[in-house]
Amino acid sequence: MAGSLRLPPMFIKGFLRHSAMTTTLVPRLAMSSKAAAAEDQKKPLLYSFWSSSCSWRVRIVLSFKGIPFDLKPISLSKRDTNNCYTDEFHQINPMQRVPSLVIDGHTLSDSVAIMHYLEETRPEHPLLPESPYERAKVREIVEIVCSSIQPLQNVGVLDEVGDKGRLKWAQLWIKRGFTALESVLSTTSGKYSVGDKITLADVCLVPQVFNAKSIALF
Repeated sequence: MAGSLRLPPMFIKGFLRHSAMTTTLVPRLAMSSKAAAAEDQKKPLLYSFWSSSCSWRVRIVLSFKGIPFDLKPISLSKRDTNNCYTDEFHQINPMQRVPSLVIDGHTLSDSVAIMHYLEETRPEHPLLPESPYERAKVREIVEIVCSSIQPLQNVGVLDEVGDKGRLKWAQLWIKRGFTALESVLSTTSGKYSVGDKITLADVCLVPQVFNAKSIALF
């Protein structure tokens, strides 16, 4: 596609592998006794938008850990009575963004905060390594994606940039971020981003690769 971002081969292969992981590995995970018991209680409620990479991260973690949840679709593409610009959703998330998760009697917003809460309260099927150094590298990769790439090229920012410059702007920050990721992953990757087990780094990388490959469509 003309004007689309050319990603390094490593990310193309990684995207295919990680996409397969999210669709084939997650269903094979045996539901833990804790998750099974949670079915008898009120399920967590996730406010989500289908194409939001931030929401996608949380959906992956919930599914990977076998946590049943209900989904509340929130539109980010139009200002109507069903989207995030309502007074009702403002009470859920003052930033009026997705995702937000209602769980354990609490309401949490921001995908990274939600992922860490789930990791700390549902430690089965862990997504952080045991090694402090590897944990730090996972968090480093998470921050590159969640702080240095995704926020700079999300739909709200691109709308402000305008149609004329949105593609160039998005590609600038995606390329810069993925160049940094290439360098980090060259020292950490095994079967997955950090070693041979799936971590939060992979959870964040999958949606961002998809976003980068499709950014020219927006």
